Parts: sequence; C-alpha cells; structure tokens
Amino acid sequence: MWQIAGLPAHPLLVHAVVVLIPLAALMVVIGSVWPAARRKLGILTPIVAAVALAFVPLAKEAGEALERQVESSAALQQHTELGDQLLPWAVGLFVVAAGQWAWFFFRNRRRASASRSTDARSTRTRVITVVIAVVAIVVAVATTVSVVQVGDSGARATWSSESGS
Repeated sequence: MWQIAGLPAHPLLVHAVVVLIPLAALMVVIGSVWPAARRKLGILTPIVAAVALAFVPLAKEAGEALERQVESSAALQQHTELGDQLLPWAVGLFVVAAGQWAWFFFRNRRRASASRSTDARSTRTRVITVVIAVVAIVVAVATTVSVVQVGDSGARATWSSESGS
C-alpha cells in the first residue's frame, strides 16, 4: 500500500514536504513584511500551507511502513522522533497562514467600507498586524528548521545504514 511503482512511498512523499513546507513558510514571511506581495499571494498562501500539511501525515505513515521493513538503528529512531515533531509545526504554519490571510482580507474589506477610522482602532490594528507578523515569522522559521532536522536525520539514517556504519 505504501509503494509507488514498486518504490517505497516515503522518500517520494518526503519530497513534497521538503518543497512545500519551506515554500509555504517563505510565502508567510513575505506576506508578513511585504504588503504588495501579500496582496498578490492572497489565498494562495494558506492553500500551499494546507497542501503541505496534507503531505506531512502521508509521509509519516509511509515512513512508519518503511521503518517496519528495515533494520532499526539509533539514527532511524532519532529520525522517527524528529518526524513526529513536524506535524504540530505544519499545523501551526497552516493556522498562521490562514489566520494571516483572514486578518488582512477582512481588515481590507472593513477598511474599504468604512469612511473613517479612529486613532484607537488604527493603533489596535497596527499592534495586531505586528503580532501576527512576529508569530508568523517565528512559526515559519521553526517549521522550516524542523523540516531540515527531520531531513538531515533521515539522510543520516539512510546513508549510515547503507554504508554499514
């Protein structure tokens, strides 16, 4: 079941995660600091984050199936543990991407329909925007770091077991 054309699905599915998570993270960061890009990216940012999120449990399940077929090692155990930590970060990245999009979408709709805003509302809006940006950047960076750690540990587990070390 976890094979594609006779090959283990895990290394194939992992490539989607390795590409889409950093792409979604980059889109979130760019959307946090560059309003023109955020407007151009629009709903695409949370869509990419959602697709990336969907691939994480698929890659994890395929990895667990592959793990049952290979000899266990400390490197493989570390890879498995790090892989288990990625899903919550991917969920967080999606939530941030969707929240960031929703905040700016509805803020812009409200702004277009309002003739004037008060200084207090404007200050509150700026504070919320900065908080969203900070959270978005932290989650994007942490999620990308997690992907790199999982990938590095997977490569170490694969190559160290193949070389016999």
